[in-house]
Amino acid sequence: MVAVSRIVALAAAAALLVACTRVSTDPGATIVREVHDPLPALQGEGLRGESLSTDDLAGDVLVLNAWATWCQPCEQEQPDLVTVANSYADRGVVFLGIDHQDGVAAAREWVRRFDVPYPSISDRSGRIAADLGYVGLPDTYVVDATGTIRYAINGATTTAQLSELLDRVLQSAPATASASASASASP
Repeated sequence: MVAVSRIVALAAAAALLVACTRVSTDPGATIVREVHDPLPALQGEGLRGESLSTDDLAGDVLVLNAWATWCQPCEQEQPDLVTVANSYADRGVVFLGIDHQDGVAAAREWVRRFDVPYPSISDRSGRIAADLGYVGLPDTYVVDATGTIRYAINGATTTAQLSELLDRVLQSAPATASASASASASP
């Protein structure tokens, strides 16, 4: 009986380590990767029962954040995400959360507690977050207006870090469009 209890305890601990790998509050534990992968089509039911899809957000700069109520680093970064979402709302940046393997009631309470201004897809099976190739929670993805993932942030992000990445993406968008127009106009 004791051996079974130990096995169950070890399995539970291993599951938490795999699912929520960022237990450090050290910002240096966060890894930012520059990527150039297309955003997979993600869709699901929102926490209020609405249908949500990344296809509906095409043409906007998008921030996707995979989170869970049981993830301490997710709790650490949530106020920063709310701050950035509110700050960039009028600049063509939209946010979409991916609530990873929570019950809807717990996730709704999280949204209420942190006054989260953007919707979240309920990902009770973990399939949607896995489609992004996340490595643990929290994970945040910055997607440009063409639907290309430009940055993956593995670990808790901060207002300063996420704002810097968004500014880079927003500044590169007009330059890319101008360069394309110039290139097509050249003989």
